[in-house]
Amino acid sequence: QVHLVESGGGLVQAGGSLRLSCAASGNIFRINAMGWYRQAPGKQRELVAAITSGGSTNYADSVKGRFTISRDNVKNTVYLQMNSLNPEDTAVYYCNAHITTTQAINIVRNYWGQGTQVTVSS
Repeated sequence: QVHLVESGGGLVQAGGSLRLSCAASGNIFRINAMGWYRQAPGKQRELVAAITSGGSTNYADSVKGRFTISRDNVKNTVYLQMNSLNPEDTAVYYCNAHITTTQAINIVRNYWGQGTQVTVSS
């Protein structure tokens, strides 16, 4: 089994910063792309940022210049540094990873974390 565990959410004032972490554990053979999604009340889940195993990144237009995604391939961890937060960033943030396990090294599966709440007050 594979588990993704997020941490770092919380309540912050507008203009503040938070850093999210997501650690993958279990029978991991390889982690390909990792990313962060978010879902606000009444809205669909959307991609915030993604990073490949080689370090290439992709961001939603709404967070470009404010958020930075990074990863530590030794620790199987992905991070999301969020600066200049505004109330529109309020959402549950989910970690996502494309992983092959030791039991099935030819199959890439999509895994999700349980989500962490980020609330930005005005």
